[in-house]
Amino acid sequence: MPIDWVTMAILSTVVLGAVNIIDSHLISKRMPSLQAFLLAAGIGSLVYGLIFLRFFPLQTGVGTWPLVLSVVSAIARTVSVLIVFYTLRIEEVSRVIPMASTYPIFVAIIAIPLLGETLGFLEWIAIIIVAAGGVIVSIKQSPGGSTTWMGKAFFLLIASSLLMAGANVASKYALTYISFLNMYFITVLCMAGIFMLVSFRPRVFKELLSMRQRNSAIALLLLDESLVVIGIVAMFWAMETGPVSLVSAIASSRPIFVLIYALILSRTLPMFLEWQSGKLMLAIRVVAAVLIVGGISIIYLS
Repeated sequence: MPIDWVTMAILSTVVLGAVNIIDSHLISKRMPSLQAFLLAAGIGSLVYGLIFLRFFPLQTGVGTWPLVLSVVSAIARTVSVLIVFYTLRIEEVSRVIPMASTYPIFVAIIAIPLLGETLGFLEWIAIIIVAAGGVIVSIKQSPGGSTTWMGKAFFLLIASSLLMAGANVASKYALTYISFLNMYFITVLCMAGIFMLVSFRPRVFKELLSMRQRNSAIALLLLDESLVVIGIVAMFWAMETGPVSLVSAIASSRPIFVLIYALILSRTLPMFLEWQSGKLMLAIRVVAAVLIVGGISIIYLS
């Protein structure tokens, strides 16, 4: 039985949810700085990208415009990921990923002027629902018991979502001319270049060499990078053969998996993640995740 794009989109979502959990642990718990994480991740991405470039080269006759759009999408995707990494340094993963996963809403809005599409009453209601979910998930509880807003991180994650939406639209166009394997190595090579550009410093090398428990951190990073390969390749595979709007809608369910992983780890390995316990905060996260996923599903599945 052939694997369809829906299966690949779900696989990508499940795997990248695990990647978000590992990223959060490495950035907030293991790595001495965000730059140290980016340097290590950039080296890993470079290795995988070169391997795919060697075995899956571009076909002859590919025009300039698809290549330009593929590079633009890779840069936008990388900047979006960098913003998420930064917010993971200062916020819980169970709050960051739901906000970062609102990008399919912007795909719908961008499609109006660029593709001539229109949104009906239900779709606009869904946008309001998703926006409400984003506001709810940005709420956190202070040690004194009062609730506070995410603040600056909220606007950073909105910017991240806008960039990811543009990246997906550009990627879909490029994938009509190049294969999903080509799109993968273009993306990760651009990602590796940007990561290393912002982190390739003698000071950062010294931080990595002087890390405590370096071997276990490297092993976890290798696992993380391997999962990234599976998640991104599956995403581009789904995007190549299926509608980008529906692929994005499925991808928007990632907060549910992140929430499940975080909840399990909070019970089994409580030191693995920053996790704000309590029934109230858990209920807030569940409601926010359901609103975000439900609102996006209305847009793309109604």
